[in-house]
Amino acid sequence: MTPRLQINDTQGKRIVPLDKPLFRIGRRTESDLRVSGVDVSREHAEVEQGDNGGWLLRDRGSRCGTFVNNEPVTERVLRHGDQIRLGMKSGAELVFLLDESGVPSGPGASAVADFRQVASLLDGLRALGSARVLDDVLALVMDSAIDVTGAERGFIMLANASDELEFTIGRARGHVSLSGKVFETSRKTPQHVFATGQQEMLVDLADDSLAGQHMGTLALGIRHVLCTPLSRVRYVDRPDAGPVQRPIGVLYLDSRERGRLLSPATQHALEAFATEAAAAIESARLYRESAEKARLEQDLQLAAEIQRALLPQAQQSGGHFEVAAASIPCRAIGGDFYDYFSLPGGTFGFALGDVAGKGPSAALLTAMIQGIFASQVNTAASAAALMSSVNEGLIHRSVRSRFATCVYAALAEDGRLTYCNAGHNPPILIGRNGVKLLETGGLILGMFPQAVYEQETLVLDPGDLLVMYTDGVTEALNPAGEEFGEGRVRSCVDANRHRPPVELLDCLLSEVRAFAAAAAQHDDVTALVLRYVTK
Repeated sequence: MTPRLQINDTQGKRIVPLDKPLFRIGRRTESDLRVSGVDVSREHAEVEQGDNGGWLLRDRGSRCGTFVNNEPVTERVLRHGDQIRLGMKSGAELVFLLDESGVPSGPGASAVADFRQVASLLDGLRALGSARVLDDVLALVMDSAIDVTGAERGFIMLANASDELEFTIGRARGHVSLSGKVFETSRKTPQHVFATGQQEMLVDLADDSLAGQHMGTLALGIRHVLCTPLSRVRYVDRPDAGPVQRPIGVLYLDSRERGRLLSPATQHALEAFATEAAAAIESARLYRESAEKARLEQDLQLAAEIQRALLPQAQQSGGHFEVAAASIPCRAIGGDFYDYFSLPGGTFGFALGDVAGKGPSAALLTAMIQGIFASQVNTAASAAALMSSVNEGLIHRSVRSRFATCVYAALAEDGRLTYCNAGHNPPILIGRNGVKLLETGGLILGMFPQAVYEQETLVLDPGDLLVMYTDGVTEALNPAGEEFGEGRVRSCVDANRHRPPVELLDCLLSEVRAFAAAAAQHDDVTALVLRYVTK
């Protein structure tokens, strides 16, 4: 009997006899067997006949290796039905044949009949190991399954967070993408396979017992269906528990022709492939989530830098004032702000506010409010009129379920302080005449179109101190769940009232940090300290 090689590569499928004692294989023109494939070297391997009549396969230092029955080899005595692969995944596939029929026989040769199917599946799985993009992994799974089974088309449905199947990808022969709209078929089979975790095969939908249940699919000419669960194996961390399979979706294939789709070998191969494919899909999905999280964190870092840049220099002084402020978000970006404004006549304007909520949405609204203040502050007739403009600007932009509290004040060189409080924590004014809370103003900003705002003007004496803060200061929690409270704010301010504003601010924030200790905080912390001085 003449030994032969059954070859399948990019040139097609063919059988070549081993008619020389030394048979060279590679991409070179001079090779006895010239094969194609990106993983195939110019001088890849050779098959040599031994003295005892046997045949020896030898790798010739190829770049991507030679494999027999999926094991890497340097030399190997060949047996009937051995499966040879040149390269890792895109190389040529060969079967060593001794039987005259050209098809391996006997109880030990069943793998050869299914070699084309299993080899193609394994090639896909090897590629899955390096794939990082979920869409690429899904396409590779579908294309491999269609190539192996001879199906005309197929799709993958994955379970969402509510454990409901959603169409993820559809493909047809020739690696053609299909959208969910054009991929019409019955959803009963995928739903049933996902629910039971068992592969389902519909041999002939035209059969009387099935036709009534799948009229829509039959109308498309589809006769044969094979659907298998995509199950991920998980191991429970208990001594008495073994591995648990959890379906993450289904792989569906159909065809108008029976072909290989319904062969037992195809069904078994696809079932094994589906488990590996599920793990690859899940890994790719986790990778994408991780990558998206990393991108989001990078975006948040950039947003935090931009938000810090929108705040003025924290510590400033003029001819009649000294001021210091700080804002500490509980997340990367926050919803608190403070701002300073240089007004005509040497008047110093300043504002401090707190937007409802936290995170990116609150930060965007904060930037909007700062923008409205900056555009209106020099033209507003009064502090109350300015606050009305800010309120109207927010309502005009229809930001639903978002509001802000704010205090705006303007300090003239002669000590006149005019302020308006829009639903914010009352600032504390400490002077020669004692302590006063600045409460005059109106409703919160952004919620009430007809809100009316009032203002109050006070005359400060040199050395008078004004402290503003957000509720993140008073509502800071200690490990026991107790709030810092206004009483502790008042005590800290009173004990350090003679210190420069920046030192008093540091004392206040330090006491809040010490009080909170290791307890998690749920709000931004912002404070501003201003002292009126004379030249």
